Amino acid sequence: MSSPPLIGISACVLSLRHDFHAAGDPYVRAVAAIGGLPVILPSLGAELDGGAILARLDGLLLTGSPSNVEPSRYGGHAPRPDTLLDARRDATTLPLVRGALAAGLPLLAICRGHQELNVALGGTLLQHVEELPGRIDHRAPAHPPMAVRYAPAHDVALLAGGALSRIAGGARTARVNSLHGQAIDALAPGLAVEATAPDGTIEAVRVEGATGFAIGVQWHPEWMLDDPLSGGVMRGFGEAARARRDAER
Repeated sequence: MSSPPLIGISACVLSLRHDFHAAGDPYVRAVAAIGGLPVILPSLGAELDGGAILARLDGLLLTGSPSNVEPSRYGGHAPRPDTLLDARRDATTLPLVRGALAAGLPLLAICRGHQELNVALGGTLLQHVEELPGRIDHRAPAHPPMAVRYAPAHDVALLAGGALSRIAGGARTARVNSLHGQAIDALAPGLAVEATAPDGTIEAVRVEGATGFAIGVQWHPEWMLDDPLSGGVMRGFGEAARARRDAER
């Protein structure tokens, strides 16, 4: 029996008396559910040999996070004092994105990861989407049970004939959850929009010309594995990682 594909999962640095490199349980379980072996990647920045790490992996999953990408990474204005940042994660994930794409490694970028993908390729972010005219509040309520917070919240329009529409069996709309305060502003060169929210917020992208699976989604498919689109995205990523493993071996 062949071994499962190794899928790297980005980690946040959490300070709990001392620092922990951590990834949420739903990401780990989702990777296992699609047949992968989850490997949590520490946020060591330049101390991590990204090339050596990527050479050992069959896929890279960028997770969501309570923290935001530092605005200095994309020329944005200074963040508000209460903004949670994670400079060590930025220093790790942004180079890993570029390295993974250069190597043709399957890449799935979720929520913060979706934003990291855009920043890594030269795009910018909106820091407070809910304050912009005509935009809705994409943040989740703070205190309900997790299953309620991660429940479907709004529809997205899928690009006709696009990668996500094909994954969803030709559907033109899908319902997704929503737990973000930031979003893509200027789209990075080389990215194509695959889905948008009713207020125009970019909800999904694909990397044009990528040699492997390379998709970013603003929502959390790891919570919706039974959904045709979200589950299909996760399974498609797993299949791409498996094909990468088989090709390498």
